[in-house]
Amino acid sequence: MGRRTPYRVLLGMPGVPAQAVLGFLAQLTQQVAPVGMVLVVESATGSLAVAGLCVAAFSVGAGVARPVQGRLIDRRGSRRVLAGAAFLHVAALIALVAGAVAGWPVWTFAGLAVIAGAGLPPISVTMRFEWGRRVAGEGRTAAYSLVFLVQELAMLVGPLLFGLMIAMASSSLALGVVTVAAGAATLALSRALRGGRTSGSRDPGRVFADRRMLVLLAVVLMHGGVFGALQVGVPALAAARDVPGAAGVLVAALSLGGIAGAVAYGARSWMSPVEVRLVALMLAVGSCWRR
Repeated sequence: MGRRTPYRVLLGMPGVPAQAVLGFLAQLTQQVAPVGMVLVVESATGSLAVAGLCVAAFSVGAGVARPVQGRLIDRRGSRRVLAGAAFLHVAALIALVAGAVAGWPVWTFAGLAVIAGAGLPPISVTMRFEWGRRVAGEGRTAAYSLVFLVQELAMLVGPLLFGLMIAMASSSLALGVVTVAAGAATLALSRALRGGRTSGSRDPGRVFADRRMLVLLAVVLMHGGVFGALQVGVPALAAARDVPGAAGVLVAALSLGGIAGAVAYGARSWMSPVEVRLVALMLAVGSCWRR
């Protein structure tokens, strides 16, 4: 028999395939929520600026909550954090849809967007920890790549399903259905994972004592800013062309490269240092952007 690839080794472990499926379903709103908010809020208020503000508020809420969620996972395990976040995330998005239908004041949309972002369940973080501790050495490259692959698949399929539901019904109903489905999958995943505490016990403030972490943070912020702008620009383009259903297709297309890259990256064992790989990949991303 030939040598088993890292992905085959990982997927052969008990529970991993089911967890991957649930993780995929649980992350459907990661891309659908920003796109859905743009369409729902812009339709209710007639203002793209307000819709963009809601997406920004969603991102701020998620960014602020992630460190808090991480510390809670350290202390209490992932199951409670996933369940609590799922409830908060689903409740806020459903309230936003209801508010758009009922004509609530504009400020409520931004507030609900912050709450929805803060409640975004840390699916990829949890899966990265759960799978990473089941393998060692270079096997973790495949584990982390599979986590990213599952996330990208959700970001690809989610907008496609969202666009299909918009074509058959409305953006409000589509956002509500996807949100409930993702929340149910998150609860199921919380039961499927071991849910133990992490081994981290160091003061989180000491993490940034290493200057390399500051460089990495700057890279992540700039990288996230570019792709965050696309979350507003792509659905806005679709709405401006009077084809809101195409927003899902356009956003999903952005994930194809990520899926291909994750498959290729995790399917082999790398000899070069991770720092060299990071610089090379960021240069490749930067070369794709032109005026």
